[in-house]
This record gives sequence, structure tokens and C-alpha cells, in this order.
Amino acid sequence: MKYFLRFFALFLLLAVLTGCASPLYYAQAVSGQMEILTKRRPIEELLADPATPLDVRQQLELARHLREFASRELLLPDNRSYRTYADLERPYAVWDVFAAPELSLEPKHWCFIVAGCVPYRGYFARDKADQFAASLKQKGYDVYVGGVPAYSTLGWFDDPVLNTFIHRSEAELAGLLFHELAHQKIYVSGDSAFNESFATVVELEGVKRWFEHQGTVQQTEAYRQKIKRREEFNTLVLKHRARLKEIYASNLSDAEKRIAKMRVFGELRNDYATLKADWGGYTVFDSWFAQDLNNAHLAAIGLYSQYVAAFQALLAQHNGDLATFYREVERLAQLPPDERAVALQARR
Repeated sequence: MKYFLRFFALFLLLAVLTGCASPLYYAQAVSGQMEILTKRRPIEELLADPATPLDVRQQLELARHLREFASRELLLPDNRSYRTYADLERPYAVWDVFAAPELSLEPKHWCFIVAGCVPYRGYFARDKADQFAASLKQKGYDVYVGGVPAYSTLGWFDDPVLNTFIHRSEAELAGLLFHELAHQKIYVSGDSAFNESFATVVELEGVKRWFEHQGTVQQTEAYRQKIKRREEFNTLVLKHRARLKEIYASNLSDAEKRIAKMRVFGELRNDYATLKADWGGYTVFDSWFAQDLNNAHLAAIGLYSQYVAAFQALLAQHNGDLATFYREVERLAQLPPDERAVALQARR
């Protein structure tokens, strides 16, 4: 009952503050979140239930240990999040819609209570996301719809482990839980680059410490290889993104810019094929290339890594002491946006 009242109050507030169109969007958000909350079951209960499939039981046991490690060793929030499990019977928790002008890399932003302004809009049903993307495309935007396995309610609710990510590898499951809990630890409304870079550093440091704590040499090496490939992918995409930025800022005509744009995206595909061959056929990023590439695809690339080096330098400066690191990050979070960006850039 308390969750319903909280949702109802929040929905009324959002409807008042965001005008006549937005309540329909928030209605699907409230309904989607309620579905997740009502489907939750305590992990301990599922572990004791003989009907729980063995593969799910094993992963839930792992999630339980990771959750305890997160609070005990990484000083992440010790609450009810990720101590329950929900099967949504779909492949993703939400689908995010990204949009950008045809000849610009500046993504469209949407502003929300609590989360602030972010470069995406999330839907709990794929068809709703596709409908919204189609409406943006009709207005001339480049659009991209991406499935998201997990998201954080930033401590408003007790987020559960979901079927959308429970079967991931040990390293990936650990990283995801640590990343989402980091958002509950520190979050700056409207500063996605800050939030995602900080959570990524907690994720990377957390997984490293997890494997040092009880992992094998093979697991540690496999995780390092995964991170290395993710960095190589980001570097590749950001290189072509920089080229597009120069093209869009040039004195070329719009027609010439469109031709150059298509050429750059074609070269990006070719370069990815070469990189993938060097990886021995590693396919994790294939889904990103499955749709027609456009400016909207690039909206989130770099978002998770823009300040990673800065936060890693800050952690190293304090000899890996997470308590001191979090205090320093909190201090940065209190700065005005421009000052915060300058302070982080200085640490890169």
C-alpha cells in the first residue's frame, strides 16, 4: 500500500509540473515500475523453493554473495535493493529512445523530476518506444532504440535482480550490480556524464576487488579482456564521432554533409569488422551495429567513459580508500556544473 500511495503522489506531482502531454508518458512509467515491484520475490525464498530452476538458483546464490560484498567491501548502500528477484518475462527492463538532429551530434534531452535532464526517454514496452521513435523520426530526427537490462530508481524503491540480466557471466553480473548501487550512493540530477563515469569506475574497481577476493586467474583475465575490448570499441566510435563533428561544423552544404555522413558511418562499419576480426570474432557489439547507424547511436557513446580517467585518478590519489574517494566525489557533486566539469577535466 505504501508503494501505491508513493506512486500516486508522485504521478500527481508530475502531472501538475509537466503539462498536458507528459502524464501519459508517466502513466506507463508508473505502471511499468509497479509491475516490477509486484513481481518481486525474496531471493532467500526462491533459494529455498525446490521449484526454482537450478540455473536460476545458482545465479541467485551468486547475486546474494555479490550483494553482501557490495555493502561490506565497496561501502555501497546496505538496503533491500537486489535482495529480491523478479521475472518480467521479457528480454529487457526498459527500452530507451535516443534522438539527435540529422546534421548534429547534440542529443535531444528530456527533463524529469529526480533524474533531471537526460539524453534518452525510457519505455517499459518495446512497441511504445518504437511509436515514440517513429514520431521523432517524422520530425526529422535521427533515432535509436536500445534495450536496457537494468536501471536504478536511485533509492526510491528496492530494485530487484531481474531475469533480464540474471544469466550474465559472473563478471558482468557483478559489474551491473555494483554500477546500479553506485547510482544510489551518489547521483547528480541532470549530469549524466558525471553519474555514469562515477558508476563505471565503481563497477570496474568493484569487479577487480571481487576477483581478487575469490576469483580465479582465468576469470580475472577474461574480465580484463572484456574491459579492454570495450575501451577499444569506444575509442573506435569516438574517432568517427570526432570526424562527424568536424563535418557538421564545416562550411559544406547540407547535401554535402549528408554524403560525408554516410561515408563516415560506412567506414565505421568497416573498421569495426577489422577490429572484430582482431578479437577473434567477439560479437558483443554486433547488436549495436544491427540497426542503421545514425547520430542518435552516438548519443550514449562516451557518456559512460567521459570522466572515467578523472575518477580513477582520484581513487588512486587516495590509495584506493573508497570512503575517502566517495567523500571527494560528493564534494565534486556539490559544485556548480561548470566548476565540476573543469575540476574533472583537470584530473584527466
